[in-house]
Amino acid sequence: QVQLLESGGGLVQAGGSLRLSCAASGRTFSSNVMGWFRQAPGKEREFVAAISWSGGMTIYADSVKGRFTVSRDNAKNTVYLQMNSLKPEDTAVYYCNAYPPRQDYWGQGTQVTVSS
Repeated sequence: QVQLLESGGGLVQAGGSLRLSCAASGRTFSSNVMGWFRQAPGKEREFVAAISWSGGMTIYADSVKGRFTVSRDNAKNTVYLQMNSLKPEDTAVYYCNAYPPRQDYWGQGTQVTVSS
């Protein structure tokens, strides 16, 4: 079983940056492909980025490509999402999970609000 705790969200102006963290408990973390997802008000949760267990492969949604960077530190059981050049449309609750996501892994998420 893996438990995930997201942090690092906040209020930022358009063009600003935030770094999200996802701390995981559980011995299987380093063997999992991990992903970031987000859910904006009134919209369905969507994929943002994913990273392989070694960190050697990453994929991104087209909407964040070139602005967001996913990384991980398996020694710390932590996955990161560096978000630069933030836009108001990036406003959402951000979650980490395995990729593909597992229903029993969803945490509380962290709120990111980008003001124009």
